[in-house]
Amino acid sequence: MAQTRIEKIAQKFAVDLAPGVEIHSGDYVSISPSFVMTHDNTGAVIPKFKAIGANNLANPHQVVITLDHNVQDKSEKNLEKYRKIESFAKSMDAHFFPAGRGIGHQIMCEEGFAFPDTIAVASDSHSNMYGGLGCLGTPIVRTDAAAIWATGRTWWQVPPIAKVVLTGSLFPGVSGKDVILALCGYFNHDEVLNHAVEFTGEGVAALKIEERLTIANMTTEWGALAGLFPVDSGTISWLEARLKKNSVNTASEQQITVQRLNGLLAHPINADAVAFYSRTITIDLSTISPGIAGPNTVKDFKTAAFYAEHEQPIQKAYLLSCVNGRTDDFAAAASVVKGKHIAGGVSFYISAASNQVQADCETLGYWQTLIDAGATALPPGCGPCIGLGIGLLEDGEAGISATNRNFKGRMGSPNALAFLASPFVVASSALEGKISYTWQHKVAEFVPTCVFNNVGTSAMGKNETLPGFPESISAELIFCPKDNLNTDGIYPGKYTYQDDFTPEQQASVVMENYDPEFRAIANQGDVLAGGFNFGTGSSREQAATALKYKGIPLVIAGSFNETYKRNALNNGFLLVDCPEFISWLKEQFGTDKLTIKTGLQITIDFTTSTVTADKKQFHFGTIGKAAQELIICGGLENWIKKQISQLT
Repeated sequence: MAQTRIEKIAQKFAVDLAPGVEIHSGDYVSISPSFVMTHDNTGAVIPKFKAIGANNLANPHQVVITLDHNVQDKSEKNLEKYRKIESFAKSMDAHFFPAGRGIGHQIMCEEGFAFPDTIAVASDSHSNMYGGLGCLGTPIVRTDAAAIWATGRTWWQVPPIAKVVLTGSLFPGVSGKDVILALCGYFNHDEVLNHAVEFTGEGVAALKIEERLTIANMTTEWGALAGLFPVDSGTISWLEARLKKNSVNTASEQQITVQRLNGLLAHPINADAVAFYSRTITIDLSTISPGIAGPNTVKDFKTAAFYAEHEQPIQKAYLLSCVNGRTDDFAAAASVVKGKHIAGGVSFYISAASNQVQADCETLGYWQTLIDAGATALPPGCGPCIGLGIGLLEDGEAGISATNRNFKGRMGSPNALAFLASPFVVASSALEGKISYTWQHKVAEFVPTCVFNNVGTSAMGKNETLPGFPESISAELIFCPKDNLNTDGIYPGKYTYQDDFTPEQQASVVMENYDPEFRAIANQGDVLAGGFNFGTGSSREQAATALKYKGIPLVIAGSFNETYKRNALNNGFLLVDCPEFISWLKEQFGTDKLTIKTGLQITIDFTTSTVTADKKQFHFGTIGKAAQELIICGGLENWIKKQISQLT
């Protein structure tokens, strides 16, 4: 059966596959990524690692630790945290990059850890960025990071895969940021939610690697789990330049070598011509004009021309972060402000994605041009992008930023307005004191297309269940039809940090905010059916464990929030995606009631991957070995302990 490029890379890094098994979307696999990156949250991963009884890293070379989020905090408490992380990293012989070196994602690219045709993961949602270099980057949660530290591997369910075909080329003054903002704003109804995206088409060649990194980075905001670009001559040229730069820096361990580059050319990984994609989006780059997303959402996109007519004053402007803190971004901003000065009453903050970027910008004159225009320099790191350090938005202010997120309150006060734009637009707006960008070109109407394809099926065929995993489950069905049921509804936030809350107490408050009647309606052993995007919102793992402690053996939903899915399986709680079944349930029972006692006796057969209800049969994706092992062991931590015991 034909495979996409993402499926082929997953196949390459999968472990313990049975002979002849071919990986496709929906399959659960155990993977051994080339690298795993953690940042300031390393401090939370270390106790998880120690609690499972691990003493050493399974593969020290695989582990990359960076300090980048709270680098402006010079308090003794934060400095002590940083010292402990550094001490741990060095004692374990892991790759370590201290505060001031830069943002972890940028370091992963500069140092060659994000290498084409490999898998690199990070306990941060913007690991999608590695896809700009043709590396399959995808986020994990902290327990996964501990698992990789201890065993060298974790699990992954291969997502549905979408293809974005790029044609044409961008006009001068339009950037990769405008491309991804347009995609987020135009396709704003979860078209690629929990998908992996492959970018292709003749338009790719017209994009610089820096622009590809920007687009891949913000596929996260678009709802995707990965955004992968092809490896072409542009990729090779960028890597060759990094090879020369890294060779001068003797402190760098060489991940980019001539041998690896030759290997890329000799053994390219390309999608098969008839590979299945769940949807195909086509976009002509020449129809994109500079745009602005917001306020406080990436889903509302308007052109800069719109704001030229509807004046929106700003008090702060930001050029920084992992998405737009590279040399080309500062070059763009410098070209706008050269010889000018920012408007009175506006604060313009700049921060490079790495100290190497800042050094390059200083050498090329971009940095001083921005300082002369009135910009305030911050150290390389995340800072105000995540609401840390100086320069945050205050009540009643509006800010325009080249960062990747403008969630309400993320960059400061929830009573402020946050807009996203390209470095060109941010710099221009800082000069004018309002959202503004003079752009001369006229483009054709922006009309991208999206074609939805019939759902593909896994090539794994009939599933063999492992000893201890049930071949089938028969139970009464409880139905909560609400789509986007969030984790606050499942498990109220006021209980999240009550660390002494027992399993029984968790069960007693489950669904309290969604439907107080749920606990009386649902009985132990009932299977719960939910709507689409079940478990969205906060990443609290109790939203999974509370249902488990209630005695619910599994949840069937149209789709799940990916973080919820990871937390559930990591705690030994099974989830099944079956959209056709959920759509049928909505037809039968409607969506008016919060919780419905259906009276249906259903059977979930894991050997045939089917749900049977009322003599009707519905198919779901195979529950593979990797997921089965987690359920049998009772979660990822127990699975890790088992792996460690087998090694001793």
